[in-house]
Amino acid sequence: MDVRRTTPAPPRTAPDLPLHRLQVPLPQLLPFAIGSFDAIGALSRANFPHRHSFHEIVLVTGGRGAHVLDLVHQPLAPPQLCVITPGQVHYWADTEGLTGRVVLFNEDFLLGHPQDLAALRALAARPGIGLGEHAGAVARLLADMEQEYRTGAPSYQGVLRASLHILIIRALRACAPGDRPVVPTRPAELAAAFTRLIAKPGGVRHSVASTAQELGVSPGHLQTLVRQATGRTPGGLIRRQRTLEAKRLLACTDLTIRQVAKEAGFADPAYFCRFFRRETGMTPGEFRSRVDGNHHDPRIMSIAVAPDGP
Repeated sequence: MDVRRTTPAPPRTAPDLPLHRLQVPLPQLLPFAIGSFDAIGALSRANFPHRHSFHEIVLVTGGRGAHVLDLVHQPLAPPQLCVITPGQVHYWADTEGLTGRVVLFNEDFLLGHPQDLAALRALAARPGIGLGEHAGAVARLLADMEQEYRTGAPSYQGVLRASLHILIIRALRACAPGDRPVVPTRPAELAAAFTRLIAKPGGVRHSVASTAQELGVSPGHLQTLVRQATGRTPGGLIRRQRTLEAKRLLACTDLTIRQVAKEAGFADPAYFCRFFRRETGMTPGEFRSRVDGNHHDPRIMSIAVAPDGP
């Protein structure tokens, strides 16, 4: 079963990257799929930079190579989990013998556990999560999920949703205590919607005012809720997302600096260059030359956290 489809791969000068969408086989309309790399389809091993419109959790049980997520290159060290959220750019680099299970699902599948969205975003901040002593439990859980998915026994949708929630909790537990992501226990729904909105492809073109209008609140109310939920201002989060989007486009396309500026939400290329240098310590041109073949420069991998602005 090939459950992915993709927009035609554009030339590297196209304004965006290939976007994979979830396509489940009829009459199975559940926005969820699970299976081996072979069962899910060839695109599950895609070796070119691309985005998803859906969430993906991969249990890597074998193989060599690396997983690259938002420019961070991490050699495979099975057994490990890889979590990818909508809008992130990832691919599998120089892999051989890649084996494991792939879980794909749309955001609608998490309606019963909205707090899991915050957890997934936290887990997706790293390209791989070593499982250690949790490997056996995670492998058994995914095997049970695939069995439920394939047999379709009564109420199997509820079992899959509950199992996915458990999988996310186990992924959080697998992170070393000092490296465990902090997930808000009661994230404000509005703040979560704001974060998802700006993280989607094209979302960085939004301003604080336009996102507030789209969410049906005043900019001041949005400011308060987002700061309470994340500790940062909406403007600060938009700046961070624009920096990440610019890095993605500079590294994965041949767009000109002017085109990258436009796609990252800047009308003035000169201002974009000043902004990018302030946030990263490099000009866009310097970043592009450094990132080619070198994903380990800490200035490339990280995004400077400047003081929040409005």
